Amino acid sequence: MAAISIKNVIKRYGAGHKTTQVIHGVDAEIADHEFVVIVGPSGCGKSTLLRMVAGLEEISGGEIAIGGRVVNDVEPAERDIAMVFQNYALYPHMSVFDNMAYGLKIAKVPIAEIKTRVDKAAGILQLGALLQRKPRELSGGQRQRVAMGRAIVREPQVFLFDEPLSNLDAKLRAQTRLEIQKLHRELGVTSLFVTHDQVEAMTLAERMIVMNAGRMEQIGTPEAVYQRPATTFVAGFIGSPPMNLLQGTAAGAQFNVAGPSLPLPAPAPRDGELIMGLRPEHADLGDNGGWPLKVEMIEMLGAERLVYGRIGDALFTVRIDGTRHPPAIGDVVSLRMDTAHLHWFDAATQQRVEP
Repeated sequence: MAAISIKNVIKRYGAGHKTTQVIHGVDAEIADHEFVVIVGPSGCGKSTLLRMVAGLEEISGGEIAIGGRVVNDVEPAERDIAMVFQNYALYPHMSVFDNMAYGLKIAKVPIAEIKTRVDKAAGILQLGALLQRKPRELSGGQRQRVAMGRAIVREPQVFLFDEPLSNLDAKLRAQTRLEIQKLHRELGVTSLFVTHDQVEAMTLAERMIVMNAGRMEQIGTPEAVYQRPATTFVAGFIGSPPMNLLQGTAAGAQFNVAGPSLPLPAPAPRDGELIMGLRPEHADLGDNGGWPLKVEMIEMLGAERLVYGRIGDALFTVRIDGTRHPPAIGDVVSLRMDTAHLHWFDAATQQRVEP
C-alpha cells in the first residue's frame, strides 16, 4: 500500500499545430490507505488521468509517484497496481476461479498460495459458491465482483477503478457501492475511483476530485465540496437536484435578478455583478414576505417534492416535504431563503466569493 502523488500532470495528443491538450496541470496528493474519487462529466479527462496513473497513457508533462517512486517511465506491470474496468474484462472460457487466479499464474505464484488468495478474496466478496461457474452464468453484479476479486488477489499497492458500476442497474449499483465500502474498510488499500455519477462520488469518497474540461476544479471531502463549492461548476454539478444559481447585480441588501430588484436576507459580500447560489433544500415556500416564485412544475418523489418555478426569467427549484400540500401550477408563491446557506460567486471568473 502506498500514497499517490500527482504533480502538474499534463496530457497532450498530436504534435505541432495539431496538438490538443486534454489535461491541464493537475496536482493532487492521495494519502496511503485513502479512497479518493475522481468525478466529472463525460469528456472531462478523469479516465485519462486514471490511465496515466496506471501507465496505460503516457504523460506529456509533470510527475506521478506511487509509494515515493516516480513512475513516469515505469511499465504498467511494474507499478504494483490493480485495475477494475467498466466492462469487467473477464475471460469467457475460464471459470471464476481461473479468472481470479490468472494473473497470479502468469506471475508464477505457487499453486497453494494462489488457492489461498483466491479463496480469501472469494470469501470477502461472497463468491465461494460461484468459483466453478463461467462468466456467462453470472449476473452483472457477480461479474463485477469477480473483476474486483481478480484485483484483490494480486495484493497491490493501489487499486484503480474506472467507472466499474456504470453497467449495473440502480439497485445493483447501490449494493455494489456498499461492497466496495466494506472492501476498503477491510483491506485499506489506497484507491482511485473514477465515476461520472456524483451520488457514487459522494457516498464512496473520503475525498473527491471534481474535474471539468481537463482541470481540477476542487479537491476535498464530500461534505466540504457540497457545503462550500469553489466554483459555479462544482455548485451545479455536485448535488441532486443541483444548486440554484442566479446571476444578477448586488447593491447592499438588494439583488437585481432577471428584471426585478429583490431584497436579500443579508447584504451581499460586495456590490456589482455576482452569482447567488442556494440549494433547493435551503429554500422554502410561504404566503408572503419573500421573493415571488411562479410555479411551473411539481415532481413527487415519495418522501419529498420538487417545486420548479421562475423568478422573473430565472429558473429556481425548491425541495419540500412530500407530505406537505403543494402549490398549484401557475401559482405565485413567496420564496424564503436560509441566510446561512447563501453562496456567492464572481460573475466573470465563476470563483467563490467569501462573505
